[in-house]
Amino acid sequence: MLGRTFTDLTHAFNVGQPRFPAFPDEERREIFSLDRGDGFTAHRYSIIGQWGTHVDPPSHFAQGGRSLDELPVAEMILPLVVLDISARAAVDPDATPTLQDIELWESEHGRIPARSFVALRTDWSTRWPDASAMANASADGVSHVPGWSREVLTFLVTQRDVAAVGHEQTDTDPGSATSVGDFSLERYLLEQDRWQIELMAHLDRVPAAGAAVVATWPKPLGGSGFPARVFAIH
Repeated sequence: MLGRTFTDLTHAFNVGQPRFPAFPDEERREIFSLDRGDGFTAHRYSIIGQWGTHVDPPSHFAQGGRSLDELPVAEMILPLVVLDISARAAVDPDATPTLQDIELWESEHGRIPARSFVALRTDWSTRWPDASAMANASADGVSHVPGWSREVLTFLVTQRDVAAVGHEQTDTDPGSATSVGDFSLERYLLEQDRWQIELMAHLDRVPAAGAAVVATWPKPLGGSGFPARVFAIH
């Protein structure tokens, strides 16, 4: 595709990487090996679905919500909107987007397209794969990490009818909320029959508007999450 740039928005996953604290680490075993004289190399992977850059379908939080095999391929290629709060997050790790951020984006680029994918750029992915830096916990154990806000997610769902969102952090909710077990924003989003990509990378390398995002994943029957390969075309 002449004149197009392809930007990978995905972290390579591996043992020991940053993850939600309640999740077990990856286990990987080489079952067959060319180095040992076998005719081929093959690995066995033991991972939780929400591993590395991954997709969360509605069924992850919503009873009866669509699972991975029920998300159509038509939803895997979407207009990409990048909502950039990275400058604010650099000085305030608890930063969240506001309706003013959306107003500014739309004043520069026009109305957010219906059925688009809105990614929250915080540049938090530059901390990968340092788990401590990603969690950014203070002495009292509270994680200071940016996240979405209820007003912005509600607006995107009810007023702009977006198909999905994504972010660079481990969770939809900011760290101050997840530290006390509050995942209400993630629950809200998935209960609205939207899906999301978590732990995205390189949002600083794509334009705020005009790109397309391609998000792909395997098709486990009834799957509630899986590592995804996500990239932008611009």
